[in-house]
Amino acid sequence: MEENLRCVQNQTRSYRTLLIIFTTTKIDSPLAFETARLCLIDTIGCGLEGLRFPECTKLLGPVVEGTIVPNELILLVRNQGPGTNYQLDPIRGAFNIGTIIRWLDFNDCFLAAEWGHPSDNLGAILAVADHLARQGQPLTVHDILEGCLALLNSYNRVGLDHVVLVKVASTAVVSKMLGLNRDQTIDAVSQAWVDGQSLRTYRHAPNTGPRKSWAAGDACSRAVNLALLVKKGEKGLPSVLTAKTWGFYDVLFKGKPFEFQIPYGSYVMENVLFKISYPAEFHAQTAVEGAHIIHAKLKEMGKTVEDIKSVRIRTQEAAVRIIDKQGPLDNFADRDHAINYMVAYPLIFGELTSDSYTDASAADPRIDALRAKIFCVEDKRFSVDYHDPAKRSIGNALLVELNDGTVLDEVEVEYPVGHKRRREEGTPLLINKFKRHISHHFDASHQQKILDTVSDATSFAKLPVDQFTDLFVKP
Repeated sequence: MEENLRCVQNQTRSYRTLLIIFTTTKIDSPLAFETARLCLIDTIGCGLEGLRFPECTKLLGPVVEGTIVPNELILLVRNQGPGTNYQLDPIRGAFNIGTIIRWLDFNDCFLAAEWGHPSDNLGAILAVADHLARQGQPLTVHDILEGCLALLNSYNRVGLDHVVLVKVASTAVVSKMLGLNRDQTIDAVSQAWVDGQSLRTYRHAPNTGPRKSWAAGDACSRAVNLALLVKKGEKGLPSVLTAKTWGFYDVLFKGKPFEFQIPYGSYVMENVLFKISYPAEFHAQTAVEGAHIIHAKLKEMGKTVEDIKSVRIRTQEAAVRIIDKQGPLDNFADRDHAINYMVAYPLIFGELTSDSYTDASAADPRIDALRAKIFCVEDKRFSVDYHDPAKRSIGNALLVELNDGTVLDEVEVEYPVGHKRRREEGTPLLINKFKRHISHHFDASHQQKILDTVSDATSFAKLPVDQFTDLFVKP
């Protein structure tokens, strides 16, 4: 712990020192492992839900149609229709799994100066674990549940996408899984830093598009590829972050070294945010919850959205910067990152589901009419509490004025149901979400088999990885 704290205080230490600490930190938090179990269950369900959308499934499979890798079986993407019994190598498998996990933006989240989705890494971890298990390595579910670069380092402020963290973290984890020693793992992670980094432009108008839904899958596949290259003898880059002129800091981070708010450990997993109720970009989760409350109030008053004059959203600075969009929204990916759309839809319909962002759903003229009446203002308190490690709140407050001058009581929600502070309330709802997602793919008896397997935490942790992945292959 003393070494960890010295690392936090000395922000100019080399990435090599940081990675030594990362790869040798032992996690023994029961809360972290239980949260990770829920994370794995929820992530699998989100992947299954993504498979219901043709825009997602058309990207899956091998690079060359018909390619079959002997003795490989990759989770979730088999038997989705005639001719799609995919058996993929771990690199392509990581892309497939990572893509279905992220397609609907419905898996977990962590918010700080940079935001991201801890379970994105499961695209790489599950692909490699399944591969190794089928080669005879005795891996269990506990092994795939075994990082804090996002806390103070804002990649979005320099135009980079947070999937760089998926690539770096996944490279470190799969390197260990593949048997790389400490020095090889550090070499592999250095390759992840020097690799081309994704620009955030595909998340912002006028370029918002489906790439944001497969970007994490791409990062996972790159991580596996880099780890395998180093296993074959590829060398690392000892000053990849700090080299003057040519290093990551100077080229891509405006010359600033990384900062660390807390030591490496289990903080992120213990404080992970689950998207339980709504498939919506997380900065808007509490706003959507508030919109549902107001929808019920309007119904009780005998009013409709046609009676609304304006809707003010008090929110955090990050939400204003990334999801406060005006004007036309061009596609699914544009809509699920627009706070006014995510508020307008439940105000009108009393729900927000994965189907709410489709072109057919968005065609209702009432949506854009109401969006034009919605505006955001930053609440400094929400912005401060958003970054406070003891709170990590994601506050939003909705104030609705009607055409007749009536102003409804403001609805303020600071912590979404997926927050650590609402974990007891949220866990049963998370399991119901998983039940809903598996119901689209399996008959009742197989659904029960899956639920029985994942519900007993002790036996689940001991389950061989390949037996776990086999649960999600259609009979």
